[in-house]
Amino acid sequence: MTKPPSLRRLASCLAVALLASLPGVPRAESFTDVKPSPQQVAWQDLEFGVIVHFGTNTFLDREWGDGTAPASVFHPDKVDPDQWARAVKAAGVRYMVLVAKHHDGFALWPTGQTDYSVKASPWKAGKGDLVRMASDAAKKNGLGFGVYLSPWDRHDPRYKDSAAYDKYYLSQMEELVQHYGPLTEWWLDGAGSAGHVYDFAKYVETLRTYQPNTMVFADMALFDYGDIRWVGNEQGVVQGENWNVIDRHGQLRWRPLEVDTPLHKNHWFFSSKPDFAASLKTVDELMDNWENSVGKGGQFMLGVAPDTHGLLPDADVRRLAEFGEALKARYGDEANLAAKHGTVDDNVAAALDNDPATFWSAPAGSANASLEVDLGREVTFDHAMSMEWLDGGQNVHGYAVQVWDGKGWKTVAQAQAIGHMKIDAFEPVTARRVRLNILSAVGTVRIREFKLFKVGR
Repeated sequence: MTKPPSLRRLASCLAVALLASLPGVPRAESFTDVKPSPQQVAWQDLEFGVIVHFGTNTFLDREWGDGTAPASVFHPDKVDPDQWARAVKAAGVRYMVLVAKHHDGFALWPTGQTDYSVKASPWKAGKGDLVRMASDAAKKNGLGFGVYLSPWDRHDPRYKDSAAYDKYYLSQMEELVQHYGPLTEWWLDGAGSAGHVYDFAKYVETLRTYQPNTMVFADMALFDYGDIRWVGNEQGVVQGENWNVIDRHGQLRWRPLEVDTPLHKNHWFFSSKPDFAASLKTVDELMDNWENSVGKGGQFMLGVAPDTHGLLPDADVRRLAEFGEALKARYGDEANLAAKHGTVDDNVAAALDNDPATFWSAPAGSANASLEVDLGREVTFDHAMSMEWLDGGQNVHGYAVQVWDGKGWKTVAQAQAIGHMKIDAFEPVTARRVRLNILSAVGTVRIREFKLFKVGR
């Protein structure tokens, strides 16, 4: 018997609902449906981290270890993670990730899973624990702490047996996630792993058991397991528009960008070779990295490298402090020309107060709207910074920064994505009235901050 139309529609709806609930059946989503987790939002607000490379490679003048170096190679005499933490904090850094085990397999904590670790080295007569020292130093200096544990292991014989190695990796992971306090980030590096099968699902399941708020860094090959993704280069730049939602094989996820680059060009580890000192980035180069990472809505991850003493070189410490001072002078609250303004309503004022916890809100559901500011006097500026409130998703799809020239609104910058932060540079303009004109939007746009600066270049 043929079912009446109403029953056919009901049966169809039930079938769709059933299919959507089955494992492995992806739900249809649009980009604007995808929202970040609270942990992702908190991570994006950190903006600037460092990753510390220190190990056997430090003493052998190389970037990639093959796992054959004896543990006795590791013998620093003045290890001071507190010096590292103070130095990077002066640059504006908010969290520090330690490479606890690189590809050579040497562990910087006294792991119970292998003898290839600091306990077999002469450092502190085999009684040292660098992960403990680094995590304590980070906490002391108000920094978050994270861990890099390389899946690729060129030393351990169990690596040839995927099941045995998974057990080994998980045992090391459990040591790290249970005994060193809350972790800000866990690095999953896919380098060198072509052809090897890992139980990444189990790795992340284990991590989540003990550290549910830790953000997992992974490249696009590990899309299903990561919370944050690699930018795709080590030059420290975001290419093009930056959208937080990424599509991989029809799956949509909120995967914000991490932009990694070393303080010394082409050197993640310290080297005693002459080119290492010469490779130290200038303040201008670091500023360019920051503007093209954080200033494009990404996370800036700067690589720092202690020397064979276990200290950051004096030149690196000075450069980090110089960069921190330059960053504060250029984009600090005191440099924000929009913080002092004429009469505006409370809604607009919430975007001008140097407080990212407050925000201007466009009319609900409006496809376009304008955040207009009366500066109260003529002001000359050449950079604008906009920050979107992302808890409700990335809703701005087109915008322009415009000034009133006495006759009409003149566009000085225009793009699509704002995201966590967007810095626009343009030729110097002088105006009393300026606006962030939302040209295209989905949902309700909220702007945490709208700032103006005179950089002078």
